Amino acid sequence: MTKQAPFGTHDRSGERKCLWCRRTLPAPARTGRPRLYCRQSCRQQDYEARLRATELQLGDNELVVARVQIDELRDAAHVLAYAVDDTERDLAAAPNPTKSELLEMLTWLLEAARPVRDLCR
Repeated sequence: MTKQAPFGTHDRSGERKCLWCRRTLPAPARTGRPRLYCRQSCRQQDYEARLRATELQLGDNELVVARVQIDELRDAAHVLAYAVDDTERDLAAAPNPTKSELLEMLTWLLEAARPVRDLCR
């Protein structure tokens, strides 16, 4: 069985996160146990994942991920890396970029970053 942080995980800001999907948990109730999951479906998926990990004899640091998901993440990361390289090159070429040039660079970076963000949700 995988070990879990008590009362959900916490991010850098100290917010409590769902153990399965990492969404922010609502404020704890005044009574009862603190929530570990944001929804019943997250609780069920975590349970099924722990059962499957036991069947496959996976350790706490091992994870099974579909190759398609890894390829999608890798492709999105490459696009974002190229966008950062292009933006750095454009900023180096123009010591005093205009507001419209900066806006164009920012728009390009945001368009490249959105697929990575969407894969994380």
